[in-house]
Amino acid sequence: MKALLFVLLAPRNVVIALVKLYRRVISPLYGDVCRYYPSCSAYGLGQFQQRGVLVGSFLTAFRILRCNPWSQGGVDEVKPGFNWFRVTDTGYVVPNLRKVD
Repeated sequence: MKALLFVLLAPRNVVIALVKLYRRVISPLYGDVCRYYPSCSAYGLGQFQQRGVLVGSFLTAFRILRCNPWSQGGVDEVKPGFNWFRVTDTGYVVPNLRKVD
């Protein structure tokens, strides 16, 4: 069962790795241009961690479309999801397999 959960989380963690690579390599070239807090890439990373690939992709694309020169910007935090998974210190998602006593 544990191995199946890790396999199901693999696509999510691949996308998280790609966003982290973008944030480390490409994002510094552009500087701080996002009108929202957190930045669009940090928002996308949080959405992928909390919601998965499909819903996270939709919400991140919607956020990027809203981030334009004519928008006011502002604070747009990622709302916490369910506690089925936990985010490690490195940012990847693993099953939350805590046993209830």
